[in-house]
Amino acid sequence: GDCFPCSQGGCPMMGHYADRFSAKLERVNQKYFLNTGADPPFATWRQKVFIKLSGVKKTRGDINLVFHDTEGNTKEYEIASGALSQDQVYTKYLDVEINPKNTKKIEFVWNKTVFTLLWARLGAETLTIIHGEDGHR
Repeated sequence: GDCFPCSQGGCPMMGHYADRFSAKLERVNQKYFLNTGADPPFATWRQKVFIKLSGVKKTRGDINLVFHDTEGNTKEYEIASGALSQDQVYTKYLDVEINPKNTKKIEFVWNKTVFTLLWARLGAETLTIIHGEDGHR
């Protein structure tokens, strides 16, 4: 996450357009790493998620985000699991396989543990997502 989000010059690209980022290519024998998606075309978009919870003060379970695109595709990502607290902001870097430009909605999902009280409710008070390529929220 040290290079997140990308600078105003944009994220360096590999392949055909790599020459647009010649300043990034000055070092010799530099190693590059990237994350890929599980499904074709294997592209991912780095996003940083911040979630502040609302509802019960403390509980257990896991919280996930489900990204929906305009074509009906969905991808689910775990944000936190175990002890959950209303006082904490949960932060996580995600490599999302759905292009932010095609995102139709983002769904918050809380999965209770077996021992959670029936009346207990948990939701997202705030959800902030920063897109890596251009630093937009």
